[in-house]
Order: sequence, then structure tokens, then C-alpha cells
Amino acid sequence: MIPGFYLASLFHAKARKWVEGRKSLPSLPPAAGKTAWFHCASVGEFEQARPVLEAFREKYPGWRIVLTFFSPSGYELRKQYDQADYVLYMPADTPAKARQFLDAIRPDLVFWVKYEFWYHHLAELRRRGIPAILFSAIFRPDQIFFKSNGGFYREILECFTHLFVQNRQSQELLKTIGFENVTTLGDTRFDRVLEIAEQARTIEIAERFAAGRRVLIGGSLWPEDWEVLREADLPGQGIRLILAPHEINPAQIRKWMTETPYRAVRYSETTPETVADADILWIDNVGMLASLYRYGQYAFIGGGYKDGLHNILEAAVWGMPVFFGNKKYRKFQEALDLLEAGSAHAVADARAFRQIFDELSAPGDRLAREAQISRDYVREQRGATAAILAWTETHLMNKHWQKD
Repeated sequence: MIPGFYLASLFHAKARKWVEGRKSLPSLPPAAGKTAWFHCASVGEFEQARPVLEAFREKYPGWRIVLTFFSPSGYELRKQYDQADYVLYMPADTPAKARQFLDAIRPDLVFWVKYEFWYHHLAELRRRGIPAILFSAIFRPDQIFFKSNGGFYREILECFTHLFVQNRQSQELLKTIGFENVTTLGDTRFDRVLEIAEQARTIEIAERFAAGRRVLIGGSLWPEDWEVLREADLPGQGIRLILAPHEINPAQIRKWMTETPYRAVRYSETTPETVADADILWIDNVGMLASLYRYGQYAFIGGGYKDGLHNILEAAVWGMPVFFGNKKYRKFQEALDLLEAGSAHAVADARAFRQIFDELSAPGDRLAREAQISRDYVREQRGATAAILAWTETHLMNKHWQKD
């Protein structure tokens, strides 16, 4: 896999950044105290790491915090993150690179998020006796860990001191292959989205656009998601759309704006006065989406037809039914939970989407009931961050280090 990045870097900008970011190992000055290393794959995993990292920072202010990313998108977006002392790329997973990197950052305690299983780094941590915690993890029966030829991958899991998983099924699966150092806690993203909702800012343009109207928020949309929304023709029924593409590509947004007969405007090119007459508001910036959901009554979250569903919790926390594509959502526990609870809808195409949307919009209390289901679900899942910190203090801090 890793050599492929070097070949791809000749042709692909993201792969080029992946390679460029790893050309030299960091040189960090000696820490005044202990060092905690947090590692995430990319942007989504960072949102899971963030509440734990920030709670750890508050509880143990004397510790140095190193944050690493595997992907360029995560690193580029968060390289100025001020709650970490250092934000770095994780090196390629080779024995030599792992030794050199650990020599450079000298961690005393390690937190990894969800799906990161890099053998040489984990094996080197275990060889050095450095505790490593995996949290917000989720496991499925079809993964290699649970197959007869998965011995090497089970050895990777043995490198973790403790595993915090999102659901009981994951814990039971791990038990079948001999792992007892597992706790079911849920997903730390619930703590994060609740915090975001409490701190959400007012966006005057969106507020004016949504005033007195029914609004659907489209978050992290891919072309396949836009095609469903375009064909569903919600503006023709008086529904306004606030749409945020997965990638901010001005040329693509301009093209999409021409594909319907309705008046569409870009956020960067409108004002609170002029936006009031628009039917579709396209968001052409990064960092605003989580606050925009407050202005909607429905959400359509992208990625379900493509590489994987994006964050549905940022919408659900505001109390609304959530739609998404029906192909790439089964790895996400919150999607499965809300589907079962009845406030999420995996739709195959525009026709299926429009049918459910019209049922929700008909007279009656169904829309309000689904909104309440989403709202209650998020609030009932809070608490994983506090539980991880409590376990860490009891089982590691009190045994190995004094609280700084």
C-alpha cells in the first residue's frame, strides 16, 4: 500500500502531499513533562479524538500533546490546531520509521482512534512498554481479525492496552478471539456534536434565507447526492435548499447552479438582503456546516452512494430526520441506530427520497416525532469522553504517574 503512494504522488495532488509531508522526521525538543500521542486517520476521526484530547489537556495541563494524521486532508485542515503542541504526519509504517518516530516524540501514553492498525508502530510501542488505547472502535464479523487466516492482524490488536468500542457486538466479537480488555462505551463524537451545537454561531445569511420557510440542509454532498436532490425537485414544492459540497470546487458549484431552473446563489457572493429571494444557497467555504443545520427541518447527508457516509450526527443533534444514500452506510453505528429508531432513511434514488419526504411533509405529527427521535438519540449517547478519561486515570495515571 505505502509504495503505491509514492507512485501515485507523480499524478495525484493528495498523494503528493502524503509523500512530501513524510520526507523528514520531526525534531522535537525534550518535553518538560510527559507526552501523550493522539493519532487519527483523517478529519472524521479527528472529530472523535477531539473531545478526548481537549478533556485530557484540561485535566493534565502539564503534559505535552502530539497529534498525528495519516491523511493530507486531516493534516492540512488541522495543522494549526492550538490544543496540540505539535501536529504532524504519521510516518510510513516500517520498522525503522516507527523506531525513529517514537525516538523523536517520546510518548508516555498513546491514544488511537477507530480504525488505525499500523503494525510496526504498535509493535514498537509494545516493545517499549508504552500504554496504547484504542477508542471509538467498531468491529464487524467480516473483518480479517475474525477469520482463520487473521493471526497477524490479531497480533496487532494485542498491542493495545485497552480497547473502547462503540457497540456490544464489537465487544462480543473480540471476546470470541480471546480479548477481554474491552469496554463498550459508544462514540466520542456524540460528546463533540453536543458541544458544537451548544457553541453554534448565528449565520445571518442562512438565517435570512431560511426565515419562515421549510429548509433541507445537504451536507458534504458528492455528485451522486446532488443528482438525487436535483431530480427530487424540492424547490418546486416551496422547499429551500442549503447545500454544502464535500469538496469546495467553484467550477463544479457553478455547473450545479445551472442544472435547475431555480435561483441559486453562492454564500460568498450574496448578502442577507439579496439571499432572501433565492431558492438554493450553495455553501462555498469550509467550517460552517455544523452550525448551518440549525436552520433546517430535514437533512440529506452525502457519501452514502460513494466512499462512505459523512457525519449524520451534526444534523441529528438539531432534531430532524436524516436522509442518505443506501450503499455505503453500514459501517456507521449511528446510521444503523437511527434507521432502526425510525428517523433515518437510506434511499436508493430520487423517487424513493421524494416519496418519504412527501410523507414526512404531509399533515400530521410524523415530522415532529422523527425530529424528537434524532434529538433524543444524540443526547442519550453522551458520556464516552468522561468514561475514557476516568478509566485512564484509574488504570494508568494512578499507577504510573502523578497527575500533572
